[in-house]
Amino acid sequence: MTKLMWSTPEALRALLNEVVSWKSMTLSDGEREFPFKVQSKLQDIPYFQAHPEQIELTDADLGRKFLTALYIHPQAKETIVLLSHFDTVNTEEYGDLEILACEPEMLTKAFFERKNELPDEARIDLESGNYLFGRGTMDMKMGLVLHMGLIEKASKEQWPINLILLTVPDEETNSLGMRAAVSKLIELRTQHDLSYKLFLNSEPVFAQQPGDDKYYLYSGSIGKIMPSAFFYGMETHVGEPLSGISANYIAAFLTQHMEYNPIFQETVLGEKMPLPVSLQQKDLKMEYSAQTPYRATALYNVFLMKRNAAEIMDLFEQVAIKAADECNASYQMICSREGVRPVGNISVMRYDDLLKHAVSKFGEEYVQTVKMTVSENYEMDDREKSFRIIDTLMIHCQELAPAMVLLYAPPYYPAVNSSNNPLVEECVKFVKEFGARNFNRSIKRIHYFNGISDLSYVNYDDNSGGWQVFEANTPVWGDTYTIPFNEMRELQAPVLNVGPFGKDAHRRTERLQMQSAFVEVPQILENMIKSVLCEKI
Repeated sequence: MTKLMWSTPEALRALLNEVVSWKSMTLSDGEREFPFKVQSKLQDIPYFQAHPEQIELTDADLGRKFLTALYIHPQAKETIVLLSHFDTVNTEEYGDLEILACEPEMLTKAFFERKNELPDEARIDLESGNYLFGRGTMDMKMGLVLHMGLIEKASKEQWPINLILLTVPDEETNSLGMRAAVSKLIELRTQHDLSYKLFLNSEPVFAQQPGDDKYYLYSGSIGKIMPSAFFYGMETHVGEPLSGISANYIAAFLTQHMEYNPIFQETVLGEKMPLPVSLQQKDLKMEYSAQTPYRATALYNVFLMKRNAAEIMDLFEQVAIKAADECNASYQMICSREGVRPVGNISVMRYDDLLKHAVSKFGEEYVQTVKMTVSENYEMDDREKSFRIIDTLMIHCQELAPAMVLLYAPPYYPAVNSSNNPLVEECVKFVKEFGARNFNRSIKRIHYFNGISDLSYVNYDDNSGGWQVFEANTPVWGDTYTIPFNEMRELQAPVLNVGPFGKDAHRRTERLQMQSAFVEVPQILENMIKSVLCEKI
């Protein structure tokens, strides 16, 4: 009788070490190669040797693929989607230990040799012997390893439930892998007559504040959107500063009003989301000169719980108008003091207003040519492309200046929450009780996972058309960036995130708590599926 490959803590640890060693930083060759290596591992499972066609690699973009592996019980219709991502952030912060960043055992040992260089909390965890360090150990290759163990065991023991293991690239940047996978999930549902019962992610537990050692599970995932601005002033020589108006001067007013502004903060189910911050602010001068910078850009991070893109744009416009009014008043006062005539008042417009103006002035064909030319520049990311489209249009529509042009820059993660779903509530109750009874582990439910996740692209329920404002004000929409909103609405099943405990995602001290990862969570997930989710056949 064939033994299970990944059923013990030791086997899971070995598998994690192997999977982490497959470097897969976003947009690297390793990210492109990674799903083929997972496919090879899964092909060692007897079920997939008998059904090789049920492991598939599907194109995402830029040579990257996502993997689906489908276990079907012959009498089951209900299906759990096991969702993970396999890309990681880069490893430069490891310094001279970067060569060991994806070798957990060796890196952990190397840290012992220089433990006094680590922050106190990381040093204490290292000395405890309970943590494994390395890039991707926490975020989130252990989640994938857990799912590989589940699908192996389910297929061996013929659990009366269908499972789809879905692992995707690009979660750390634009979530293109998951956005591409939405249509594949619909295809699989139709092809095999499946009924989706739960989308189960295993992103790691994220601390709610520094020093937090509590264990959480999540019945939703926070949303993220990036209201952004393009500032077009009027150029001048530094020797005649008031003959124009600096874009940096204009930008400063909006950024002051956006950073930490509580108007964007939501409190839902007793949880308060983080305040907005700027992620980038810069002018577009490519070289030093005595000309003042007259074009600048800014990206702002706003989290979401209940609000949609239309509501955020309304708030953003409200804030921008206030910032522009204050900028105009300050500028007018300076001009009055210096005895010069102002060059004009700063106006506020949305990108779709600029687009309509440009079309009326130059025609649809010209505007589409501008967008296509920028979109075909593969050296720019979607954020840079968004600003360059506006830059080109504004250079040819300077009658609108000085101005703030409001837009959305990718990515957009809609918030998702299943806290009131009876099945999810049953799962939450089971996990809490199982953890307390078997591991003396106190587990708390959080309603919105605060690490941002690919669960945002399932169970979409905005019926007010809020996404249309996002489409209309995202310059790269339909060319290099799309979100399958209508297809996402078809994936109507609740979401849940149960993953291992770890610390310091995206930091040099990223680490995984081994008791949680190799002993507790595997049992929690297996027993939750068997006790709560499996069909009674």
